[in-house]
Amino acid sequence: MSTSVSPPSSSSSSPPSLPTNGHVLAGPPGGDAATAPAPASAPASASAPTPVGRLAAALLISKTGLAVAVLVPLQLLLTLRLTAILDGRDAATAFGVVTGVGALVALVLNPILGRVSDRTTIRFGRRRTWILVGSLSAASALAALGLATEVWQVVVLWSLMLGLITFQSAATDGLFADQVAAERHGAVSGVAVLPTLLGPVIGLTLVNAVSAGSAAQWYLIAAVIAVCGLVAVGLTRETTPRTRLARTGLLASLRTLWVDPRRYPAFGWAWLVRFLNFCAISTIVYTSVFLTDRFGLDPERLSATMLRISLLSVLMQAVAGLVTGILSDRFRRQKPFIVGSGVLSAIGIMTVALAPSMTVLYVGIVVQGIGFGAFPAVDFALCVRVLPNRVDAGKDLGIIGLAGTLPSALVPLAAAVLLPIGGYDLFYGAMTVVGLLGVLAVSKVPEMGREVS
Repeated sequence: MSTSVSPPSSSSSSPPSLPTNGHVLAGPPGGDAATAPAPASAPASASAPTPVGRLAAALLISKTGLAVAVLVPLQLLLTLRLTAILDGRDAATAFGVVTGVGALVALVLNPILGRVSDRTTIRFGRRRTWILVGSLSAASALAALGLATEVWQVVVLWSLMLGLITFQSAATDGLFADQVAAERHGAVSGVAVLPTLLGPVIGLTLVNAVSAGSAAQWYLIAAVIAVCGLVAVGLTRETTPRTRLARTGLLASLRTLWVDPRRYPAFGWAWLVRFLNFCAISTIVYTSVFLTDRFGLDPERLSATMLRISLLSVLMQAVAGLVTGILSDRFRRQKPFIVGSGVLSAIGIMTVALAPSMTVLYVGIVVQGIGFGAFPAVDFALCVRVLPNRVDAGKDLGIIGLAGTLPSALVPLAAAVLLPIGGYDLFYGAMTVVGLLGVLAVSKVPEMGREVS
């Protein structure tokens, strides 16, 4: 099943304690929030340099390149390369090392490189510069991966690629925060979710057109990310900052990577909502092994079944993301859609877990697909709305990104503990409870238009 997943486990019956004050104030980095003049949820720009149609296209294209460059290797190309290098021996172990080290690199660099983008003041643009640099340099690393002949080379090049592409990812999210007007956050966010769903389909179709395991497959996806970066930059316009930001020392810069949830409670609660819900969404990666264990599907039937499930899930997620994004803008409400998506996700997960037949399982896939698609679209818009300040949007969205990536590392650890104890009923049930805690936590985030009292 194709989706964007992420992750942690929690056994607490209520969300961690954060201040309930929902005020969101925008002030200078490290400044006094109490004297800040404007809320972070103010429109990004009443006259954004890029027309909204071109901007949405640029975001869609950039994120499609990101999805192809990251997800296609994870789903296929890394396995083929490592299998060829090791002649089929210990490829699974090597894959774990490669992806684990790479994930750690991306985890650390996301807010740091977002900060670099925030502080860039050159005429070409603080976001356009790093979209271009990230896409072209990541393309070079991908092309080099096609020539790797040792596992250590794959580890180094894959980690390097993820680090470089984080420049593009952080700058793309920062571009959204900079230029998408508040009243369009939901709709544009709904469109921006599509690449994660469709990118792997596009990428896998392309690489299957050439010899399996060949360097040409890597060259193809390298070309995709390079072209997507160039086109996105060509579509985008940025205004040059009027004032140069003050220089800060290394320690001061590192301190800015932490956002105090006591000072910015809405941001803290929004992070928690995303983290808890993505823990539930992360259960989707266990569908194939669940089908094997619960229904005894052989490899041939499993492949056919997973294809049907993936297509059904992608369709539901795409439609739900677009519709809820548009509706949240129309009604100027986000929290009801997040609550609804969380409840549907919970119902869908447990329907799959308890399904007595494949027919019931497909019903569960449809329901959870709607929930899994609706949540990211509206939640990203909510997170952008409660950013502490626009100056540090890239860095702060990098921190928000951790809430979506941590679950993919932590949920497997929870599964390793829960599955031997109570099987899939316990595992899916526990993750459903975690997701519902996220539904409860959203009550602490102020609704649109109520950020400052």
